[in-house]
Amino acid sequence: MRMPLEGIRVLDWTIWQQGPCATAMLGDLGAEVIKIEPMGADPGREVVPRLMEALKMEARYNFYFEYLNRNKKGIALDLKKPEGREIVYRLAAKSDVFAQNYRKGVAERLGLGYEDLKRCNPKIIYAAASGYGPLGPDSAEPSFDYMGLARCGIMTMVGGPGTPPLNITGGIADQMGAIMLSYAVLTALIARERLGVSQCVETSHLGSMMHLQGLNVQAVMAMGQPLSRAAREEAQSPLWNHYRCKDGKWVCLGMLEPDRYWHDFCVVMGIEELENDPKFSDMVSRAANARELI
Repeated sequence: MRMPLEGIRVLDWTIWQQGPCATAMLGDLGAEVIKIEPMGADPGREVVPRLMEALKMEARYNFYFEYLNRNKKGIALDLKKPEGREIVYRLAAKSDVFAQNYRKGVAERLGLGYEDLKRCNPKIIYAAASGYGPLGPDSAEPSFDYMGLARCGIMTMVGGPGTPPLNITGGIADQMGAIMLSYAVLTALIARERLGVSQCVETSHLGSMMHLQGLNVQAVMAMGQPLSRAAREEAQSPLWNHYRCKDGKWVCLGMLEPDRYWHDFCVVMGIEELENDPKFSDMVSRAANARELI
């Protein structure tokens, strides 16, 4: 089977999660990805071993590095030396995409900015991921996943009312940033094919997570306040909620039209006597008596 990005070569000068995940996704689509590591190795190689050491557990498999760098070839270069940069220039001349997620100004100081590589290849797509975008007072600030979660507000949207901000494990801001960066690269490749243009595309933790938080952000802009967090025990629609079962597992109900499903739900649950109870017979009455029904 032919892959959509077959024949596309990506130079991957990225570290940690946001950048490497984006290029791995391009590799999933068939691109040839060449990862450029520093001579001292990518810091992602140490994440799981150090964590396992702290937990006094055996690190048999570095899932962090392997997941983020699947589908990739590799080369280690000292980019502070002219010889190392010359290899990048030669590769860039024969590549379609160059991706990096270092702090603002780092690539340019090393001679690896967009204008530098464009001289090697006028049609190259330059993809840069950052914490806060290329403009503004925070554009040069470093960022990790945690900062993306905190700055976009999602930590105050999870959990119940009154709970403090909650961390979300798994690198959600990094993953979202990677999705948006790969999306930008794909769009730039289409634009190059249709219009013959090269361009630099930039995404950020903050911008990507604001997109993920789109409805919440729009609610604040339109109403002046965010959507409220709902307590599970007081969900306005008890058929849009999650419940713990007798075996300790949880079930999630997603009945967006609760009146349509109320009869069948009562039958399946063996609570037919509640179907026509005035307190629960329609969506409005169930909302008014939600805590009792839940």
